[in-house]
Amino acid sequence: MYEENSKKDLHRELELNLEKQKLKEVLKEIKIQILNYVNIRKQIVSSILDLREKNLEQYRDDEDQYVEYFSHEMYAREEQYRLVNKNIRELSILKSSPYFGKIEFEDSYGKESIYIGRFGMTTREDYEPIVIDWRSPVCALFYEGKLGILKYQSPAGEVEAEVLSKRQFIIKKSSLLGMFDSSLDVKDEILQMVLSKNAGEKLKDIVMTIQKEQDNIIRQPRKGAVVVNGVAGSGKTTIALHRVAYLLYNYRKILQERVLILGPNSIFIDYISRVLPSLGEEKVIQTTFREFFGSMINLPYIMSFREYTENAVNKNREFIDEVIYKGSLKYMDDINKLIDVVEKSYFKMEDVLFYDKVIVSKEQMNKMLTYDFKSMPLFKRVRRLKRIIYSKIKDERNILVNLIQKDYKDRIENMTEGELNDFQTDLEYKRRNKIRNVIYEVIKIKKEKLKWMNEPDVLSIYNYFNKNKPLIYNDLAAILYLKIKLEGLKYNKGIRHIVIDEAQDYSPLQFWVIKELTDCKSFTIVGDVNQMIIPSENKCAMMELKDIFTDIEVKNFSLDKSYRSTNEIISYANKYLKHNKIISLVRKGKEVVEKQIDNHKELVDKILHDVVELKERGYESIAVICRDLKNTEALSDLIKGRMHINLIDRENMIYSSGEVILPSYFAKGLEFDAVIMVDTSQSNDDTLKYIMATRALHELYVYKTSSIN
Repeated sequence: MYEENSKKDLHRELELNLEKQKLKEVLKEIKIQILNYVNIRKQIVSSILDLREKNLEQYRDDEDQYVEYFSHEMYAREEQYRLVNKNIRELSILKSSPYFGKIEFEDSYGKESIYIGRFGMTTREDYEPIVIDWRSPVCALFYEGKLGILKYQSPAGEVEAEVLSKRQFIIKKSSLLGMFDSSLDVKDEILQMVLSKNAGEKLKDIVMTIQKEQDNIIRQPRKGAVVVNGVAGSGKTTIALHRVAYLLYNYRKILQERVLILGPNSIFIDYISRVLPSLGEEKVIQTTFREFFGSMINLPYIMSFREYTENAVNKNREFIDEVIYKGSLKYMDDINKLIDVVEKSYFKMEDVLFYDKVIVSKEQMNKMLTYDFKSMPLFKRVRRLKRIIYSKIKDERNILVNLIQKDYKDRIENMTEGELNDFQTDLEYKRRNKIRNVIYEVIKIKKEKLKWMNEPDVLSIYNYFNKNKPLIYNDLAAILYLKIKLEGLKYNKGIRHIVIDEAQDYSPLQFWVIKELTDCKSFTIVGDVNQMIIPSENKCAMMELKDIFTDIEVKNFSLDKSYRSTNEIISYANKYLKHNKIISLVRKGKEVVEKQIDNHKELVDKILHDVVELKERGYESIAVICRDLKNTEALSDLIKGRMHINLIDRENMIYSSGEVILPSYFAKGLEFDAVIMVDTSQSNDDTLKYIMATRALHELYVYKTSSIN
């Protein structure tokens, strides 16, 4: 037995030395390539400067030729500079940790070993791969939870391969710290190491810990909608972002600069904005539904996200009932009925007369509007009908003007020279007057007789339907819906993939509007039905997308494991869930501290003491989370004179790390090393308590108190 263990240890030592030698060779190659690219970059910069000087001199007196030539040349050089810079940036990242995995497999081409890293790199001479980008199709074999015969999807179709071994590495600052051979998922040692990191760092470092179920979602086909309902901390957002990186890597020509990410608010958007660049992807639009689609229409005012959510968390019954109604299928039906009313009653048709002649009858117009042009939006139908009527008016006008001209010409031709001297001026005046009268008649028809064809203002129609109430967030989708149906509104800049995060808060109407406006056929939609602050009248729309996205395949996935919080925090958060409870990984931590504190001075003392202790323990992000804005601002005022803690009270603020105090709804989607949860909630606030508790990675303090004034 001893001899057998001794052989194993010797073999492992040999393997470790071989891997250390391999790492040394790869690091040497990275260093050479970085220096090579730096020299190339210098040459490009020099050529750009030379080009500017040369062209300024050559085309000094010919601005147009200079601009045309200069723009073309500069674009080519600047694009070259951008690509070289990208290579330097990626190699610099690889220098610290070139790869995290290795698989040995055998397929129809023979045996092969590949190393897997955040980015790919090849030899300079023959472009043989040294490290394979994790997004490459073959790397799916690494993320599979077993050895043996496996399959993966390549551009040429399905490929079968036998995975013989799988190895994982911990490489930090160019040093090999650990090596694990595994036939299963990511080794617990590596996963625990990554999960125990601080919040900001963890967001960027997940390619080496992607689990099989997560990788399966990331590598789903581009076309169709991938819908993920995942508990807090299940990696929904990181899956969505890594899926974007994966899709851009494999479909760059189709998707470059055509990916849209919609987050719940600007704080969240800024929080995730660092992830894609760390994966080598930039030029992805990251914004909110309100900002992106609100910019397409000119609304005078719409309730802010903060005011909207404050009304929700503070149980404004009238407001909540309105939101529930506007998030229902009945609301869509009511708007469709409104469109029918506009179509049937707004345009009061009557025969179009040119003098006494009917040039377009009421029946003809009705047929064109209700039958011939039925496939077009209503206002486009009316515009087309108007063009037809204008064309017929023009024809009649020309006929009449030609008759007037002919009559004048005939009279002139039949007159003697004496008659011309006596009557030509009078005839010319009458000719012009008759033509002027014809033109006046045309203007009169267009301005007065066709007044019924003037398009009503969509916002005015909606305000009437909405009883002129102040516009809230839900009204934006409804107004867009009307503009699509009545005006044919479209977003024509070619969005080819859309990510929707915190999608549990989206209504059926929002999903429909997003799809119709962009005509997009590729979606990644993630959310957590447990985090719906305002309940839905029907089932959560995110879970019923097959009824809305009828022309594309919708695939639903469920994630119930949390990779964020410790067992103790998850156990506490589960108290607030009736269904879909979180399954915890085996990551032990400190017990949740739960205490009743009625004196607000004592509460502040306790919070300040905890913050100091947590900072001393090395935590970089600490959040004090309150139920609503009133309690947040009141507590911030009490703390202000004694310690600096950043107050987040508006959605356009930025959070990176440090100590922060904020209301529950601004914390959605974020995570912190430690959370101090100030529980002034009412008994029916389970959703808010769940959201607040699940923001914590490592430690959670819950202080129950009365409302802070």
